[in-house]
Amino acid sequence: MIVLDTSYISFFQYPEGARANVLRERLLGTADRDIVTTAITPEEQMRGWLSAIHGQRDVHQEVKYYERLVKLFGFFAAWRILPFDGFAADTFQSLRAQRVRIGTMDLKIASIVLVHDATPLSHNLRDFERVPGLRVEDWL
Repeated sequence: MIVLDTSYISFFQYPEGARANVLRERLLGTADRDIVTTAITPEEQMRGWLSAIHGQRDVHQEVKYYERLVKLFGFFAAWRILPFDGFAADTFQSLRAQRVRIGTMDLKIASIVLVHDATPLSHNLRDFERVPGLRVEDWL
């Protein structure tokens, strides 16, 4: 199983870029056809759009951000999303107890990935490589 983190998911949301083409080709060439994301990625992106909405002083300026938020729901409806469940929460607590010091959201992604014995793709190797047992890769 290959788990795309938030930075990698964004390439599918904006597919016209050269990096998106490279990623698509690489994923098509892999034997592992189980390509997923985690519940943390839509949360991170939703928080971003909600922040943009709430940062507007003119209600008419909110319209474009609400449109993006609605598109976000449609985009993620087509993906298999791994949950942050009790097993992931237990793994998260264990990693915290081991004093793994990375951002909370990245640690939640790592916890989900470890529970599913998957390989995460991320640009954030520096942090994810701090997580014991995680086999993170950056294909770009």
